[in-house]
Amino acid sequence: MEIPTNFKVFFSFILLLVGMASAQLSSTFYSTSCPNALSTIKSAVDSTISSEARMGASLLRLHFHDCFVHGCDASVLLDDTANFTGEKSAGANVNSLRGFDVVDTIKSQLETLCPGIFSCADILAVAARDSVVALGGPSWTVQLGRRDSTTANLTAVSTNIPAPAMNLSALITAFSNKGFNDKELVALSGSHTCIQLAKQGAELLGQGFTMKLTDSSFATSLKANCPSSGGDANLSPLDVTTPNTFDNAYFENLQSQKGLLHSDQQLFSGGSTDSQVNAYSSNPGSFSTDFTNAMVKMGNLSPLTGTNGQIMPDCKKVN
Repeated sequence: MEIPTNFKVFFSFILLLVGMASAQLSSTFYSTSCPNALSTIKSAVDSTISSEARMGASLLRLHFHDCFVHGCDASVLLDDTANFTGEKSAGANVNSLRGFDVVDTIKSQLETLCPGIFSCADILAVAARDSVVALGGPSWTVQLGRRDSTTANLTAVSTNIPAPAMNLSALITAFSNKGFNDKELVALSGSHTCIQLAKQGAELLGQGFTMKLTDSSFATSLKANCPSSGGDANLSPLDVTTPNTFDNAYFENLQSQKGLLHSDQQLFSGGSTDSQVNAYSSNPGSFSTDFTNAMVKMGNLSPLTGTNGQIMPDCKKVN
């Protein structure tokens, strides 16, 4: 059956619009308007991580939680207003997301260099990359030109951010909804190699600790570090081997049944992703390549470009 000409024209127009939106992201977007921006962000990130290594993972996680909720638009940074409730108080974020003050510091520095030019959404994307590098991980070219959202969506957080108690099929669905395949799911999960979770944060996330699948000694150590009463600030690394380094040890831990979260261990539990965990465990170069490619892809999730959105001088509030 032949497709009507008017439909062909309409479909081509839609593809053109999509192409124009993505084409507006460029690694050289600020090369003229704010040439020292990237070096400024890197210096701030490096300085912060040298004082507290854990903050690198926090900045990486901020970018993820931003992009998975209606795209990479810095909505995760917005405080509540009379018109909307921000995303910071969502179950997956409250007392769990960190690094807002670091972003504010970077934004203040950039506003001094080039007022009203560099978006908060792009700060998150660049800071995530620089954090991975500072922790010993791979680098990638960040596409730039995102603009900032003028609103936030509290309820969208719970339906878009993968939960730590998810089983493998739910994880696959959650990532597939964002356009990621199984390999990219495992690669992006590898970012847990440098994340440490506080007991209080885990409780607010709805638990999700792995107890059933872990070996007895690991389970015992987790229970000792996270007692039923007190110890709210105690930290448990998602990578028990090299918690402050971005590497592939996370996958080796999964092979040893030492995934801290249920969703972590589900990646290596006799399911379809076991082979990918094995591949990344034995080939760190393959993990680095796939991770960086997936990060670039994630950074392209529904960005606001052109005249959409705005450039916020203060990442906590709209203009």
